[in-house]
Amino acid sequence: MYKLIALDMDGTLLTSEKKIAESTKIALEKAEEKGVKVVLASGRPIDGITRYLEELNLLKKDDYVLSYNGGIVQNTHTKEIVSKAVLKGSDLKLLYDISKKLNVNIHAFSATEGLITPKISKYTQYEADMNGIEITIKDFNEIDDNEEIIKVMMIDPAEILDPAIEKLPKDLYEKYSVFKSAEFFLEFTNKEVDKGLGLKKLGEYLGIAKDEMIACGDAGNDLSMVKYAGMGVAMGNATNDVKEIANYITLSNDEDGIAKVIEKFIL
Repeated sequence: MYKLIALDMDGTLLTSEKKIAESTKIALEKAEEKGVKVVLASGRPIDGITRYLEELNLLKKDDYVLSYNGGIVQNTHTKEIVSKAVLKGSDLKLLYDISKKLNVNIHAFSATEGLITPKISKYTQYEADMNGIEITIKDFNEIDDNEEIIKVMMIDPAEILDPAIEKLPKDLYEKYSVFKSAEFFLEFTNKEVDKGLGLKKLGEYLGIAKDEMIACGDAGNDLSMVKYAGMGVAMGNATNDVKEIANYITLSNDEDGIAKVIEKFIL
């Protein structure tokens, strides 16, 4: 019997209109009634997840969330941190210098100041609007080397970002977890950050084995948790690499794909 279902948000739980289908809400409620823990696992900051946690009534004392791609795993009610893995200001400065050489835009999430950027781009504005958060204009050269930075993102359309990725120094892949979470977002996080590891840590904390977990996703930042869970599910709209490692491929995020998973494997 499955005891936990972890859900990516954008492209998975949410429709293309960034909404949760009514059929999905009903299915998730029934899953909870059967004792299955529902966990949102997103690359978003916690502020960008909160309204959906409220909508799904996932702010109870025994509810948990994976934010920042598993960089922070915490109780949604008490805010207790189960695990945290971050970068430092010195990492941000290094990546900032590289972004300037590659001529790509960049922003980051600071533990104290939230979304920070040296200059506004439409993709930073998109990030702010999507998560309902403020943007702080910040000279990255002024950031303390030891400041906690949760993640850094290079942000530009694919025709600019993809050629830049080809030119990234290879040692960055040794130093950081590097992955695309959207065609215009390239993320850099602590090497110990990925959704699969976050799910593993939460499972160990709760006493839930990976074979008792379902994980659903659609993009590169979901690969690790789809691979880790006993039942890894790719959405119908998922990228090919996610589909290749999934145990099951459901319908798309606009076709009640999550509701189908719950009905098939839980209800």
